[in-house]
This record gives sequence, structure tokens and C-alpha cells, in this order.
Amino acid sequence: MFTGFSQATQDFLWGLLLNNERPWFEAHRAEYQQHLLTPFRELALDTSDEMRKRFPDLSLTLHIARIYRDARRLHGRGPYKEHLWFSLSDTDWISTASFWFEIGAADFGYGLGLYCATPEQMENYRRCISAAPAAFARIVEDINRGGLFSPEGAEYKRPKGDLGPLLNPWYNKKHIGAEHSESFGPALFSPDLPQILADGFSTLMPLYQYICTACGLPAPQKLP
Repeated sequence: MFTGFSQATQDFLWGLLLNNERPWFEAHRAEYQQHLLTPFRELALDTSDEMRKRFPDLSLTLHIARIYRDARRLHGRGPYKEHLWFSLSDTDWISTASFWFEIGAADFGYGLGLYCATPEQMENYRRCISAAPAAFARIVEDINRGGLFSPEGAEYKRPKGDLGPLLNPWYNKKHIGAEHSESFGPALFSPDLPQILADGFSTLMPLYQYICTACGLPAPQKLP
């Protein structure tokens, strides 16, 4: 059961950020396992369980990222990831929309995104919005009303269309995403964090359903 991260979690992450090399990591492996890996896994499992309770008819698979970078993709970086994340998605997180949480030395964030969308999927997404902008506007208005999440990701240099100030930030992105981020702080120390994440993911559930339907992804089952 997740009881919260600690200051030692941040201390380890800062140390890793400044000393991303194998000798340092091996010398601090015990701190990694106690203060980052163990509570992180507990958070991921508790959040997954809470989402299954709230949405029992929806199949969500938990994926917990490893801290080790792929040796083929270091590109001059250290062998360890300075941010650790987990995701919840219907299938493989790479090919579908996913809820996610990520923690680093200075901050943490969570949200929803389809980050490896094909051009065809993005075109289908925009076509659905253009065909019925009022329906998508209601989803965006609900998200904005909560004041927690904002659209994220790079925009096209040449906008794909002009649907007004409410929808343009969601329409002209190269991928679909909504995120909340804040500085490393009290929320991470709280045992209520799984509930906080599940509350946020629940807010984004209508967007998740919309993305899956519009992009032709495996359709989520009907939710209450």
C-alpha cells in the first residue's frame, strides 16, 4: 500500500540527475529500491486498482517503466532515466491512448495522451472535431472548468484549421495530450495520491473515450 514518497526520494533523484553513471547508481542502489522503486510500484498498483474499481467494465493494463535506458538509444545521455513513469492503457501504451504519471527530481505530472499517433489517426481525430465541434467543446469545457489539465505538445507551424480559441489548442497539436504538472512537493508525500490521480484520470475519461473512437483505436466499453 502506498504511504507516500519522502524527501529521500527527491534526494536520490537529484543525485541521479547529477551523477548519471553506473558506479554512482550501484553505490546508491539501496536508496533507489527503498525510496523510489518500492513506493513508485505501490503507487502504480494502488492507482490501477482504484481505476478498476471506478471503471470495472474498462480494461486497463498497467505498464511500469524501467529506470534503465535502452543502450541503443543513449544518444550521449546517462544509462538511467531521470524520470520514472507508469501508464494505464487498453493495449500496448505505445500504440494507444494512455493515462500516465511521471516523477522527477524537480517536479511530477500526470495526464492522458496518444503520443505515437499516425498521420491518419490525427486526421481522423480532427475530422471528428470538425464534423461536430459542439460535442468536443463540451468535453473541453468540462476539462477547463476543473482548472487542472491543459493541452500539451508541439503545434503545427501551419495550423490545420481555425475552430476558435476554445478548440484550437486541442485541434492543432501534432499529438493529443492533456497534462497537469507541479513542483516536487506535499502531494507526493500524501498516501491519498492514488485517489488524486484516479480523480484526475476520471476527469479525463470522456477525452479518453473520444480519442479512442475518433482515432479508430480499440474502443473502450461503455462506461456509466
